[in-house]
Amino acid sequence: MVDVVDSGTRSRMMSGIRSTNTKPELRLRRALHAKGFRFKLHDRSLPGSPDIVLPRWRAVIEVRGCFWHRHERCRFTTMPETRPEFWAAKFGSNVERDQRNEKLLREAGWRVAIVWECALRAKNIDELISEMVAWLKSDFQAIEFPTPG
Repeated sequence: MVDVVDSGTRSRMMSGIRSTNTKPELRLRRALHAKGFRFKLHDRSLPGSPDIVLPRWRAVIEVRGCFWHRHERCRFTTMPETRPEFWAAKFGSNVERDQRNEKLLREAGWRVAIVWECALRAKNIDELISEMVAWLKSDFQAIEFPTPG
Protein backbone atom coordinates (compact mmCIF):
# COMPACT_ATOMS: atom_id res chain seq x y z
CA MET A 1 0.00 0.00 0.00
CA VAL A 2 1.29 3.45 -0.92
CA ASP A 3 1.66 6.06 1.82
CA VAL A 4 -1.24 8.54 1.84
CA VAL A 5 1.07 11.56 2.28
CA ASP A 6 4.23 12.63 0.47
CA SER A 7 7.64 11.93 2.00
CA GLY A 8 8.16 15.54 3.16
CA THR A 9 4.87 15.53 5.05
CA ARG A 10 5.60 12.10 6.56
CA SER A 11 9.05 13.30 7.66
CA ARG A 12 7.53 16.36 9.34
CA MET A 13 4.91 14.19 11.06
CA MET A 14 7.51 11.73 12.34
CA SER A 15 9.82 14.49 13.58
CA GLY A 16 7.02 15.68 15.84
CA ILE A 17 7.06 12.43 17.82
CA ARG A 18 8.82 13.14 21.07
CA SER A 19 11.04 10.71 22.96
CA THR A 20 11.32 12.72 26.18
CA ASN A 21 8.90 14.95 28.06
CA THR A 22 5.88 13.27 26.51
CA LYS A 23 2.39 14.04 27.84
CA PRO A 24 2.12 10.73 29.74
CA GLU A 25 5.58 11.26 31.24
CA LEU A 26 4.78 14.81 32.31
CA ARG A 27 1.51 13.68 33.86
CA LEU A 28 3.27 11.03 35.93
CA ARG A 29 6.04 13.41 36.98
CA ARG A 30 3.54 16.02 38.16
CA ALA A 31 1.64 13.44 40.20
CA LEU A 32 4.80 12.02 41.81
CA HIS A 33 6.10 15.51 42.57
CA ALA A 34 2.76 16.42 44.20
CA LYS A 35 3.19 13.37 46.47
CA GLY A 36 6.57 14.71 47.60
CA PHE A 37 8.88 12.56 45.47
CA ARG A 38 11.98 14.17 44.01
CA PHE A 39 13.75 12.63 41.06
CA LYS A 40 16.22 12.98 38.24
CA LEU A 41 15.23 12.91 34.59
CA HIS A 42 16.76 10.89 31.76
CA ASP A 43 20.00 10.00 33.57
CA ARG A 44 22.40 9.19 30.72
CA SER A 45 24.76 7.34 33.07
CA LEU A 46 22.16 4.56 33.39
CA PRO A 47 21.29 2.01 30.68
CA GLY A 48 18.57 3.39 28.42
CA SER A 49 18.47 6.81 30.14
CA PRO A 50 15.36 6.00 32.22
CA ASP A 51 12.59 8.59 32.17
CA ILE A 52 12.44 9.04 35.94
CA VAL A 53 15.21 8.11 38.39
CA LEU A 54 14.55 8.09 42.13
CA PRO A 55 18.02 7.62 43.68
CA ARG A 56 16.74 7.66 47.28
CA TRP A 57 14.52 4.66 46.50
CA ARG A 58 17.05 3.05 44.13
CA ALA A 59 14.26 2.90 41.57
CA VAL A 60 13.70 3.92 37.97
CA ILE A 61 10.45 4.44 36.12
CA GLU A 62 10.09 3.93 32.39
CA VAL A 63 7.05 5.49 30.72
CA ARG A 64 6.45 3.51 27.55
CA GLY A 65 4.22 4.29 24.61
CA CYS A 66 1.92 1.37 23.82
CA PHE A 67 2.42 1.75 20.05
CA TRP A 68 6.22 2.05 19.95
CA HIS A 69 7.02 -0.46 22.70
CA ARG A 70 4.30 -3.03 21.83
CA HIS A 71 2.10 -3.23 24.91
CA GLU A 72 0.48 -6.66 24.62
CA ARG A 73 -3.31 -6.80 24.30
CA CYS A 74 -3.59 -3.00 24.23
CA ARG A 75 -5.90 -1.26 21.78
CA PHE A 76 -3.19 1.31 21.02
CA THR A 77 -0.76 -1.36 19.80
CA THR A 78 -1.63 -1.29 16.12
CA MET A 79 0.44 -2.28 13.10
CA PRO A 80 0.83 0.21 10.24
CA GLU A 81 -0.41 -1.16 6.93
CA THR A 82 2.46 0.30 4.91
CA ARG A 83 5.84 -1.45 4.96
CA PRO A 84 4.93 -4.12 7.54
CA GLU A 85 8.40 -5.74 7.35
CA PHE A 86 10.06 -2.45 8.29
CA TRP A 87 7.68 -1.87 11.19
CA ALA A 88 7.99 -5.42 12.51
CA ALA A 89 11.79 -5.04 12.60
CA LYS A 90 11.53 -1.57 14.17
CA PHE A 91 9.15 -2.71 16.90
CA GLY A 92 11.20 -5.85 17.50
CA SER A 93 14.38 -3.83 18.03
CA ASN A 94 12.53 -1.48 20.41
CA VAL A 95 11.32 -4.41 22.53
CA GLU A 96 14.78 -6.04 22.53
CA ARG A 97 16.42 -2.78 23.59
CA ASP A 98 13.85 -2.32 26.38
CA GLN A 99 14.50 -5.84 27.69
CA ARG A 100 18.27 -5.42 27.51
CA ASN A 101 18.19 -2.08 29.35
CA GLU A 102 15.82 -3.42 31.99
CA LYS A 103 18.13 -6.39 32.61
CA LEU A 104 21.19 -4.11 32.89
CA LEU A 105 19.38 -1.83 35.34
CA ARG A 106 18.37 -4.75 37.55
CA GLU A 107 21.91 -6.16 37.45
CA ALA A 108 23.16 -2.75 38.60
CA GLY A 109 20.84 -2.94 41.62
CA TRP A 110 18.02 -0.69 40.41
CA ARG A 111 14.34 -1.50 40.86
CA VAL A 112 12.37 -0.99 37.65
CA ALA A 113 8.78 0.13 37.10
CA ILE A 114 7.19 0.15 33.67
CA VAL A 115 4.24 2.49 33.23
CA TRP A 116 2.33 2.11 29.98
CA GLU A 117 0.86 5.11 28.21
CA CYS A 118 -2.68 3.65 28.38
CA ALA A 119 -2.51 3.59 32.19
CA LEU A 120 -1.80 7.32 32.18
CA ARG A 121 -4.61 8.17 29.77
CA ALA A 122 -7.24 7.58 32.43
CA LYS A 123 -8.84 10.76 33.70
CA ASN A 124 -8.10 9.81 37.31
CA ILE A 125 -4.61 8.44 37.94
CA ASP A 126 -4.84 8.56 41.74
CA GLU A 127 -5.09 4.76 42.00
CA LEU A 128 -2.02 4.29 39.82
CA ILE A 129 -0.06 6.81 41.88
CA SER A 130 -1.11 5.07 45.11
CA GLU A 131 0.16 1.76 43.72
CA MET A 132 3.36 3.47 42.57
CA VAL A 133 3.96 4.96 46.02
CA ALA A 134 3.34 1.57 47.66
CA TRP A 135 5.82 -0.05 45.25
CA LEU A 136 8.45 2.60 45.91
CA LYS A 137 8.18 2.08 49.67
CA SER A 138 8.26 -1.72 49.32
CA ASP A 139 11.09 -4.13 48.58
CA PHE A 140 9.57 -5.35 45.31
CA GLN A 141 12.09 -5.35 42.48
CA ALA A 142 9.90 -4.75 39.44
CA ILE A 143 6.34 -3.80 38.59
CA GLU A 144 4.31 -2.97 35.51
CA PHE A 145 1.37 -0.54 35.31
CA PRO A 146 -1.23 -1.55 34.39
CA THR A 147 -0.51 -4.96 35.74
CA PRO A 148 -0.82 -7.59 32.99
CA GLY A 149 -3.81 -9.88 32.86
